[in-house]
Amino acid sequence: MGKRRRVAERRKTRPAVLGGMIAVVVGGAGFGVYALYGGGAAAGERTGAAADREAVKTGPLTAAEVRTAATRFLTAWQEGRATEAAAATDAPSAAAALLTGSAEDGHLKDVTLTPRTAKGTEVPFSVTATVAYKKLGKPLSYGSSLTVVRRAGDGEPVVDWHSAVVHPALKDGDRLVTGESGTPPVKALDRDGGELTAARYPSLGTVLDGLREKYGKKAGGTAGVELRVVRGKAAKAAKLSDKTLLELSEGTPGTVKTTLSPALQAAAERQVATRARASVVALRPSTGEILAVANSGHGFNTAFQGSLAPGSTMKVVTSSLLIEKGLASADKKHPCPKTSRYGGWTFHNDDDFQIKGGTFKASFARSCNTAFISQAKKLANDDLTRQAQQVFGLSMNNWAIGVPSFDGSVPVQSAAQMAASLIGQGGVRMNPLNMASVAATVRSGTFHQPYLVSPSVDHRTLATASRTLSAGTLSQLRELMRYTAAYGTAAEAMSGLGPDYGAKTGSAEVDGQKKPNGWFTAYRGDLAAAGVVQAGGHGGDTAGPIVAKLLKLGG
Repeated sequence: MGKRRRVAERRKTRPAVLGGMIAVVVGGAGFGVYALYGGGAAAGERTGAAADREAVKTGPLTAAEVRTAATRFLTAWQEGRATEAAAATDAPSAAAALLTGSAEDGHLKDVTLTPRTAKGTEVPFSVTATVAYKKLGKPLSYGSSLTVVRRAGDGEPVVDWHSAVVHPALKDGDRLVTGESGTPPVKALDRDGGELTAARYPSLGTVLDGLREKYGKKAGGTAGVELRVVRGKAAKAAKLSDKTLLELSEGTPGTVKTTLSPALQAAAERQVATRARASVVALRPSTGEILAVANSGHGFNTAFQGSLAPGSTMKVVTSSLLIEKGLASADKKHPCPKTSRYGGWTFHNDDDFQIKGGTFKASFARSCNTAFISQAKKLANDDLTRQAQQVFGLSMNNWAIGVPSFDGSVPVQSAAQMAASLIGQGGVRMNPLNMASVAATVRSGTFHQPYLVSPSVDHRTLATASRTLSAGTLSQLRELMRYTAAYGTAAEAMSGLGPDYGAKTGSAEVDGQKKPNGWFTAYRGDLAAAGVVQAGGHGGDTAGPIVAKLLKLGG
């Protein structure tokens, strides 16, 4: 969418064995041995009355302060002194609980921490350990990092505590637990019967976790012994699934078949790999079957669970509302001034363009913000919310796709925020799954709740929409998207894919972000797809090519 403004020291040594644990490796990492084993206070440590007289430390951290703070923490953690390690952080209570729990509940033994060269205040380090449970044992290794900050109150350098310091898969409040898994593993299959693995399809790691959580006890498998992340309240609220980190003994997996297309999934993985922070979903409009889901970042499934302003792709929903209410018609003249003011805000078009004497179709194709803002005064505060729920099945928190998902949010708003929601800003939040569903609803004429596992597997009820658009409104909406794909902001990405197609681009501004998030939603034949590239720029140039490649392959 366009702009809007509001008015209103280093020494080499061999590792020493201390209490059954290998001491921190300090050679190439720039960590002084004196700081680890010296008989006096570590560098930077305040003692005696001098500490009382010393002023609160301020200013940027020095390299020496970063080394000292990190070494103090890593040495204490490695030697099993959890309370001491926790005291070297800015959250001693939380740190002590997790560090103690990792040893006691996670059964991590012989921990070795090897710091790497610091990058400013960030210190990467590697972790090796043995996970020992009863008569079972297996090595574990991974990389992590910590950041040093000044502690509030005295300015001392300490570790900025987050659970991810212990393991990058942990969110704050999560735990590491080793034992017999309460949930058997699952073998996930694609629609053709091939096995889906995170090694082959990196984006599916979170999806496979979700499938195990939901279907593990129903699919006929038996549990094994493993080290896993057990989610805390915050992560559960965000619908994150427990995660297996290491299997000590294999369980017997049950089988779960999904709707994913192996060809489209592989293509989606390749496409998102071309952009940082890219996500895409493809589905079949006539049924709602999800054919592909991919993210260039694999720690969080933005494609299914993201909550982002969709920018001008939301204009598909808004247009259906305006047409139904007689406030716009595809081929009739419609205002598109440079600016439009509502609720104390002045809304702008990209580069302040205007269209003089143009039609609503022209405004939609060029993504004119003011063409929509100008109609805000004629709408009730809940009109857009009701349209999204009743026609597009969004914002009701009742989708059951087979794994955790976010179903979009279109809250009732007023004044300037209501106007902003018309162009996919304000409080409106979506993800590629939601926006692919929007395009699919336009293509099929009826909302079909997307799903990854057939409802026949567990007899769950899929969400429905209470009504459909009239034939006239649907025809105009399809024409708007077809015209945009042929001649508008989506034309370059959609070139050669017509004529049975439609698309809408979007750019969503994000506070503190130089470039907007680029969105693209489209359909071709019986395939719909949507994608987002965060901080990528305009949707037609960023997400558009990703979506178009999938449509070309499977449309």
